Amino acid sequence: MTVLEDVSFAGGWPTGLDPATNTTGGANISQMMAIYGGLFLLHANDDGTGAEVVPNQAESYELLNGGNEVRITLRDGIRFSDGTPLDAEAVAFNLRRAVTSPCTCRPTWPLAENGIIAESPRTVLLRFTRPYAAVINSFPASNANWIASPTALQNLGGEQFRIKPVGAGPFTVESNKLSSELVLNRNPGYFKQGLPYLDRLTFKSIGGDQPAYQALLAGQAQAYEGLNTTPLLEQAKSNNRLVVAVQPPTSPYVVQLNTKAGPFNDQRAREAIYHATDFKAISQGLFRGEYPVSETFTGVGGLFHHDTVDGYPAYDPARARQLVNELGGLTVELGTLGNYVAEQVMTALQTQWQQAGINVKVTKYELSTLVQQFQSGKWQSMLQTAGAWDPASGVGVSFRFSSTSPFSGVNDPRLDELLNAAAATIDPAQRDALYLQASKHISDNAYAPFGLAFAAANISTTDVHGPGLTTKIPPIVVNSGILWDEVWRAQQ
Repeated sequence: MTVLEDVSFAGGWPTGLDPATNTTGGANISQMMAIYGGLFLLHANDDGTGAEVVPNQAESYELLNGGNEVRITLRDGIRFSDGTPLDAEAVAFNLRRAVTSPCTCRPTWPLAENGIIAESPRTVLLRFTRPYAAVINSFPASNANWIASPTALQNLGGEQFRIKPVGAGPFTVESNKLSSELVLNRNPGYFKQGLPYLDRLTFKSIGGDQPAYQALLAGQAQAYEGLNTTPLLEQAKSNNRLVVAVQPPTSPYVVQLNTKAGPFNDQRAREAIYHATDFKAISQGLFRGEYPVSETFTGVGGLFHHDTVDGYPAYDPARARQLVNELGGLTVELGTLGNYVAEQVMTALQTQWQQAGINVKVTKYELSTLVQQFQSGKWQSMLQTAGAWDPASGVGVSFRFSSTSPFSGVNDPRLDELLNAAAATIDPAQRDALYLQASKHISDNAYAPFGLAFAAANISTTDVHGPGLTTKIPPIVVNSGILWDEVWRAQQ
């Protein structure tokens, strides 16, 4: 089976596929899960009402000491494809690499000193400086979930390992052309008997939705992850040769404002952006209402979602113009990642803001360049996705709003307190209340207006079947975590 990935996102892995050195790991979840599997996986509930994180290579877990510790027990007998054991020492080694890695998907756990401990051959203990009840939900969205063979890493060396990594997942690497083609073969020693179904799985990069759609129709591939071009989505839905799975959205778009520098260190400038922005008109006008509008950092497919936030600044272009006049004018640089939805939204925002008297310069970035831009701190506003199935995990709310994240434009100790308290709380109702407070705090301070709760679609030929590919699983980071070991093709 051949799967196509957009080169501007999941189809780019320029630094290879070692979990600790891959700087684009949040985009490469499909490749990583196929090679490494995962300690934990996000599964859709049987009744279709939601999802839950379940142990995979891990057998079980338990929160201890009020959420200050978690003990993970591994399944017995799992081996990497090089024959060495996936045991507690291997997991602890990987977790230590993960938390210090350059990847945007590294876990942001509040670890205590020497907080990763291999207690026994099958148990790993994590110790935190404060309660962190969201730790298990954070695994599927972080590189801590992907356990690499320490022996293979040592034998091959870092440069070779990133090209031909060794894990304990359903597939092994045959060849890897960075950001071009990854060819995988069935792992005969996979710990789930009878799986995977596929003998070979190939990922190929392609230059966007239109060529991917044409390649599927031409029989050059069997699946494409992340379709977001609305006219093509409508065509695909009406094509009896294709299956379309539109995933439940978890990551709303947000206009991030860099409050640490001008012009958005002035709240009036931030409020002008809020009042000049009409995401409901964008949703209806550009996408026929396909994507719901959110006023917070959650989408309808994720945990703790609410449709509205009390006191959220309304679209009011007259008030926006008044604020711009008070400021003596407002010039803004707006950037985004290059894909159809983001570019369409960015163009619409430019038009709306200019109508309110705001001068706007727009820039489109490749993922690696976008990361560099954030890390430099030299940006003004960015149209990005902000959210995860669990707000505390992955590219969740702290990724975009905490004071310590390089991908945040906010430095607010009170907001940090609310987000930390929500991540620490075991009781779901209390977490929900804390996230509502955080949402209101963001809107009261006009830190960043939220928009379309977007989720891409997966399209495949009718002979393909598999969870997350042809069925619905909430996206982990933009794309769903497809369970590649259960994907199969019908014989023609």
